[in-house]
Amino acid sequence: MIAAVAGTLLVSYLCGSLPWGLWLGRWFRGVDVRTVGSGNLGATNVLRSLGRTLGVATLVLDMAKGALPVALLPRTAWGDAFPGGPFACGIAAAVAAVLGHMFTVFAGFRGGKGVATTAGVVLALFPAAFGLAALAFVLVVARWRYISLGSIVAAVVFAAAVAVLARGPLAGVQRGFALAIAALVVLRHRDNIARLRQGTERRFSWGAGRAGAR
Repeated sequence: MIAAVAGTLLVSYLCGSLPWGLWLGRWFRGVDVRTVGSGNLGATNVLRSLGRTLGVATLVLDMAKGALPVALLPRTAWGDAFPGGPFACGIAAAVAAVLGHMFTVFAGFRGGKGVATTAGVVLALFPAAFGLAALAFVLVVARWRYISLGSIVAAVVFAAAVAVLARGPLAGVQRGFALAIAALVVLRHRDNIARLRQGTERRFSWGAGRAGAR
């Protein structure tokens, strides 16, 4: 049991810590993305600063590094041995992966805001809630062109959807996890919230140097 918990948390954290935005910027542009735009390692800053191709690639890889440990580890012996069973293992993997992205050991514990990685773990754990949250994100960004606002609204919609859809003996755990994830996403966007209130937040548009909320 101890090995299952420790292994799940460590592997998921390291997987979530993979700083794809930093690596892709260095490999293909010779740029440390931490020195441009908002300095964030997430897909939005990569898109705004380094262009559409690297931005989309960062988005996909950041989602994958959250989804894969959550989808795969519960299917191993660790999932069976984990306290609470495979689903609890998936929840623990999700938390560790998101924290890994936000506080990556490979970049001085300075990462992204966790939206893409959170989307990956949500897709693996709660596909129906993910669909509703993704729809909310698209509608908000299409209407107001603020990625930060879309991310915040999506996080709230996700928590509300899980609160309604959760079933079974671990329903309370599911609701608590969803609430914690939503709160963490909102907290990580506190600077964006201040800029939205001041009317200084940047609007999203495709292309390097022109896009995205910070």
